[in-house]
Amino acid sequence: MSRHEDFRLPDLGEGLTEGEILSWSVQEGDTVALNQVIVEVETAKAAVEVPSPYAGVVTRIHVAAGTTVDVGTPIITVDTDPSAEQDDAPEQDPAQDLGDQDVTDMVPRPPADDAGPQGALIGEVGANGRTATLVGYGPRSVTAHRRPRADARTVQRSQPAPVAPASPSRISAQQVGQTAAVRSGGVTVLAKPPVRKLAKEQGVDLTVLRGTGPGGIVTRADVEAVVRRTAVPASEPVEAGVPDVARRETRVPVKGVRKHTAAAMVSSAFTAPHVTEFLTIDMTPTMELRSRVQTMPELAGTKVSPLVFVAKALLLAVSRNPGVNSSWDEQAQEIVVKDYVNLGIAAATPRGLLVPNVKDADQLSLAELAQALQDLAQTAREGRTAPADMTGGTITITNVGMFGVDNGTPILNPGEAAILCFGAVRAMPWVVDGQVVVRQVTQLSLSFDHRIVDGQLGSQFLADVGRVLSDPATALVWG
Repeated sequence: MSRHEDFRLPDLGEGLTEGEILSWSVQEGDTVALNQVIVEVETAKAAVEVPSPYAGVVTRIHVAAGTTVDVGTPIITVDTDPSAEQDDAPEQDPAQDLGDQDVTDMVPRPPADDAGPQGALIGEVGANGRTATLVGYGPRSVTAHRRPRADARTVQRSQPAPVAPASPSRISAQQVGQTAAVRSGGVTVLAKPPVRKLAKEQGVDLTVLRGTGPGGIVTRADVEAVVRRTAVPASEPVEAGVPDVARRETRVPVKGVRKHTAAAMVSSAFTAPHVTEFLTIDMTPTMELRSRVQTMPELAGTKVSPLVFVAKALLLAVSRNPGVNSSWDEQAQEIVVKDYVNLGIAAATPRGLLVPNVKDADQLSLAELAQALQDLAQTAREGRTAPADMTGGTITITNVGMFGVDNGTPILNPGEAAILCFGAVRAMPWVVDGQVVVRQVTQLSLSFDHRIVDGQLGSQFLADVGRVLSDPATALVWG
């Protein structure tokens, strides 16, 4: 017989609980190879291409693109032995639309034996008064019977009729499996779990909707249509002359990276006591150095941006002030000082704010660091950042200068003690040897966790970063 294997959504990161199906690379009926990429999933940390753990034929895709599912949920079924002899009657998926076909009419009748009378279903009393108690017997081929469809307009609010104790209840296929029924006030509403979840999140009462799907099923489109055209609860009438506000509003679901970022920032802001200090520096010597090193053979083909020099200055300052490269262990009540630097770079992407990090950045040369930052930024923009690159960061730089912004008061990346903000480099008047001249000036700011970093340590660290950028020769002495 065929062997059907369910592939469940795995934990694609450290303790992730859910993911959104972005796109499928296969369709039902396609043949897949072992480790072939079959789906792209967006988690709270990154978009990940997931390979198939099975080789065979795709028999069912359980989750449509755009749906968020919990880790451990079956997302695809693969027949790993498609050449095997198939049953005469293929299994009917209870979640498929079967109209009003009666499920009990499709169940094969078992033969007469010790389990019960011939022709009796499980729980059904046969002609001899005995109740069938076992399943798994009977012919493979069955005949399905249809009963007339009920017009959705005839559904009335009423109390459910009592069920006769001696007769088994009959349910339609649309009320089985994933196409579950929602019952409220005596009204039965057919809707799939993702649609019920969406309605709950948007505050839509399913019992007042008329489903446009097969057999009156309420679809996602039905719920979204209500959300688009309803600015106030349905029970509150809109006064004449009041504009339809909903048509001028756009609701963006908070999920994936944005959901994770929001939770992380709230946790950080209200857990770590933040302090922010500022420093304005003359960065002209560094900008001149950048022009010279850009032409060196060691940096051929690599973009050398001002951020590279800021990163190098930060790494040198960390070596002189290791306490800023730390974390707070709440459970142990200890400060954990890291002897390595995984340098995080905050990157704005279409999917939201990502903070991938360069592992062991303190061990890299200037050329290696420049290449690593270039690769990191390119990967983040393309949405290919691996989950491993999003974890383990020890200190972060956020470059608001790329947007023309002078400065900011950044929130700490959770689990880190400091974050450096690098503003725009501008031509500004500056006093040099008593004379006002035009120089390349920038502003730096440092936010730090005051449980770990006191004012002296934070000030020394920020001053050291500024000193290297104001006079790059300092790096030769400190390096």
